[in-house]
Amino acid sequence: MLMSRLQEELAAGRFTVTAEVAPPKGIDLQNVLDVAAAFSGVTAVNVTDNQGANMRMCPLVVAGKLVDAGIEPILQLTCRDRNRMALQSDILGAAALGIENLLLLSGDHARFGDHPEARSVFDLDSVQLLQAVNDLQQGVDMVGRKLDGVPIFFPGAAVSPESEPFELMFQKFRKKIDSGARFFQTQAVFDGGRFEQFMAEAREVGTPVLAGILLLKSARMARFLNDNIPGVRVPEKHIDRLEKAGNPLDEGVAIARELVGVARSCCQGVHLMTLGHEDRIPEILDN
Repeated sequence: MLMSRLQEELAAGRFTVTAEVAPPKGIDLQNVLDVAAAFSGVTAVNVTDNQGANMRMCPLVVAGKLVDAGIEPILQLTCRDRNRMALQSDILGAAALGIENLLLLSGDHARFGDHPEARSVFDLDSVQLLQAVNDLQQGVDMVGRKLDGVPIFFPGAAVSPESEPFELMFQKFRKKIDSGARFFQTQAVFDGGRFEQFMAEAREVGTPVLAGILLLKSARMARFLNDNIPGVRVPEKHIDRLEKAGNPLDEGVAIARELVGVARSCCQGVHLMTLGHEDRIPEILDN
């Protein structure tokens, strides 16, 4: 059975790097494709799905274009905007386009985004969506009807290592594995010690984990994350460094590089979120 490059690298135990692009808020794809083509040292590229509940082009189209360009995508799909029929349809469409890697998410509530009046769907949650993908790979849909052709995927899920209580977070982590998650990308990690504590438990399970590394651009950005993003906590020591830095972005790169160093010692790779500063990736990955 052929594997995606992402699956091959994780199976071989190599330190693996993924990054991400956001579909355009419009129809011009050139910048997104140029950014994805310029990534250095990256195995696969996430395509976000109305990230932060902000409306953009559907990720399925962008992921299909990446396949055409010879770039391996990881298609993100959230439960917020689609019911179970639409989700299964998009997943089958992904298989037809040659997309194997999936990251299956519940998604942020619509009230937090740019269309706060929109109705969030949440017909399924991320665990149920993983189970639906498992059904499709067995050749049947969610109601047991046989498919014409069986898709093959490498499905992944998200985990927030700094969420409290730890026991409840880890219970959901295990439940996602039981439902078919083959790899994890974490929410942004800023506390190396807390992440090492999580990995001490997660390594026993054996499912690959990629640490989410978000490039901090300023102290203001760090405080915004602390105030608005559940499961993310930027330590005061990082905020203090950003405030005192002559060039906060350079300091953010240094912090990200240190966190990549932590990840190299305890997990299978990193997922980089560089927010328009993709040219800094070689510095962030520098040993």
